[in-house]
Amino acid sequence: QVQLVESGGGLVQAGGSLRLSCVASGRTFVMGWFRQAPGKEREFVAAIGWTSGRTFYGDSVKGRFTISRTNVENTVYLQMNSLKPEDTAVYYCAAAVYRNPGYGDYASRADEYDYWGQGTQVTVSS
Repeated sequence: QVQLVESGGGLVQAGGSLRLSCVASGRTFVMGWFRQAPGKEREFVAAIGWTSGRTFYGDSVKGRFTISRTNVENTVYLQMNSLKPEDTAVYYCAAAVYRNPGYGDYASRADEYDYWGQGTQVTVSS
């Protein structure tokens, strides 16, 4: 079992930046970030292959958000720039641990992940 602990959420004005962190208690295959706003479905934000370092982004955050990881500390980051009010949501870190390597690093569906963090609130004011 892998435990995920997120941090870094908060309140920021539109155009500002925040960095989210997620520490994993063990090795994973793919790490991802999702978000969920009230009344909306959970949305894919970004993912990174733990070994390959390949990154993937949802269309709504491309060019503004950057996902990265440090293998030594088992930590994944989500740097969020040029934030917009529509980025307001609870952000969740997720780990795909049991993924078949043959499927590759691109995992954008929530059901492709095995473990989830508790979520951290990001609020962007206009």
